[in-house]
Formats: sequence, C-alpha cells, structure tokens
Amino acid sequence: VLLYRRRRGRRTPPFSLLVVAGSGGHTTEILRLLSCLSESYSPRHYVLADSDKMSEAKIRSFEQKRAEKFSKSQFSLDRIPRSREVRQSWISSVVTTLYSILYSLPLTYKRKPDVILCNGPGTCVPVCLSAFLLGLLRIKRTVIVYVESICRVETLSLSGKILYYFSDYFIVQWPDLKKKYPKSVYLGRIV
Repeated sequence: VLLYRRRRGRRTPPFSLLVVAGSGGHTTEILRLLSCLSESYSPRHYVLADSDKMSEAKIRSFEQKRAEKFSKSQFSLDRIPRSREVRQSWISSVVTTLYSILYSLPLTYKRKPDVILCNGPGTCVPVCLSAFLLGLLRIKRTVIVYVESICRVETLSLSGKILYYFSDYFIVQWPDLKKKYPKSVYLGRIV
C-alpha cells in the first residue's frame, strides 16, 4: 500500500479496507494480520461466505477488543454465496463462482474499498475479481493484497493460483514459494 501511495501521489488516511474471511484457519490468520494494522485502516468491511458460521463470532470478538483500543473503530459484515464448497466438482464450481461474482459486484461497488486483504478462502476469488473488474471499468481502483496461508509451503492454494495474476501484492511466507513464483514477495512468517 505504501508503494502504491508513492506511485499515485499522496493518499491520506483513513483507508477503507475490505477483508475476506474464511472458515477455519483463514479467519484466524487474517485477524492476526489485522491486529498489526493501525487505526488508519478504517472502516473495515468483512466479507464472508453465507455458510460460514464460525467467522462472524471471531470477527465480532476481535472488533470488540479493537474498539477498546481505538475509540473510532468502525466495521461491517457482509455475506456472499460461497464460490466453492469443499469437495465440490470443478464443473459446478464454475457456475457457483460466477454466481458469487455477480453477487460480489454490487457489494464491491457499494463499499469501494481502497485495499482488499485476503489470505486464501475461496470467497476471496469473486470479491477480488469484482474489484479488478471495477478497476478495469475505471469506477474504482482497489489495491489487492493477497497473503498465502502459512500452511502453503511448497504449492499455492487454488485461490492463490488464480489471484497470483490479479493481485497487486502477492505475499508468500516460505522461500520455496518465492522461487517458484517470482512475482511474489517473501516476508518470512508474518502470522
């Protein structure tokens, strides 16, 4: 984000941040990343799959603790249809992903985030592609920051393989991935 700001001229805080949460470890990892961010990243708009029941409680707890530290903390929660269920066939996942993209477009347009931060749940693909499309249409340019999950040591996740080509910053946490994917940025373990 800092490099983007230097290239495009001065952008003063706050930055509208859209965070894609995913069930299980994805939400835990993304919340660890968010705990390091300053209050300049506000409001925070969380997007999660409509079938994800666990992430909402984690996000609300995180935001409640954050509000104690930063009095002007703002956040929202939005749900979209899951683009791909675990063990869903590839053919049917194309259809559900297209449906999820159509659902994500008005949401991304409404929120108009400055930055999207995601770390691998399938839900991030339609959201990022929607933001990318809005940028192509010159409606809103959004910086997409993708952080590959810490558990991905040798290969990228399916979301990572897709978003490698659409993200502005693609961060990996293992040196072997940096060797295989030269566009990526290796920062070591960050979560």
